Amino acid sequence: MSRLAPSARIDLHVHSTHSDGTESPAQVVGRAREAGLDVVALTDHDAVSGWEEADRAGRERGVAVVPGLELSCSAAGASVHLLGYFVDPTHPALLEELGRIRGSRDDRLRRMVDRLAEAGFPVSWEEVLGQASAGASLGRPHIADVLVLRGRYPDRDAAFADVLHSSSRFHVAHIAPDPRRAVELVRSAGGAAVLAHPFAAARGRGVPRELLGDLVEAGLAGIEVDHRDHDGAGRELARRLASRHGLLPTGSSDYHGSGKPNRLGEHTTQPRVLSALLERTGGQLLGASP
Repeated sequence: MSRLAPSARIDLHVHSTHSDGTESPAQVVGRAREAGLDVVALTDHDAVSGWEEADRAGRERGVAVVPGLELSCSAAGASVHLLGYFVDPTHPALLEELGRIRGSRDDRLRRMVDRLAEAGFPVSWEEVLGQASAGASLGRPHIADVLVLRGRYPDRDAAFADVLHSSSRFHVAHIAPDPRRAVELVRSAGGAAVLAHPFAAARGRGVPRELLGDLVEAGLAGIEVDHRDHDGAGRELARRLASRHGLLPTGSSDYHGSGKPNRLGEHTTQPRVLSALLERTGGQLLGASP
């Protein structure tokens, strides 16, 4: 493992066009360099397909890249997001689960598009596909982008506050694994699991406290503390729980390009935390040496 400088600036949660970001992995890495980051983690939803491009860009731009992904899970009616770092991208059980989730995502999205079109909204399946890169993990943001392009909403947030909200009559659920199983899956693939933005009130119901205990027992490695969607109380709670359960506290931007107002490096992770993740997994950074 390359030694991380104490001053290294690290952002452990960003998205590209391989899921619902608006920039390619290479563009994201370039933006990370411009933002003064030394290390960035590519964590696309249910996808590892952007790692190779990010690796090449990192070597060219002098940025180290953490290979990661984000799994959308569900438990007791709560949406739970799990970040997995340094997993083996060829692990059979992981690939099978990602394929199952992505297939469900595609079917769910097509049904939502049909419902919206029947109600008179200017959107078609072909247009949604046109908003995503080839092989991308599809999601509601791709529908939002079509509705914004057609002038129905000013931005993604406005579309999500209305027809794309989880309580909307147009909403269709997709397969979401139990987070305990997801933690075990990440670990079996050689990676480390970190709970993402668990107390983001604007996203709906927060992660139940009792579930956190179950995730710790399953092998959870860390918890995202510093995140735009956590208010002061949420950050303090996450920090206390990290200390109580021996979890690694991370910080990140959850950058999506122009899809969200989040800015690269607006929250960062301490080098000692990334070092601990590397030691725990035996993982290797992609891109340049930090």
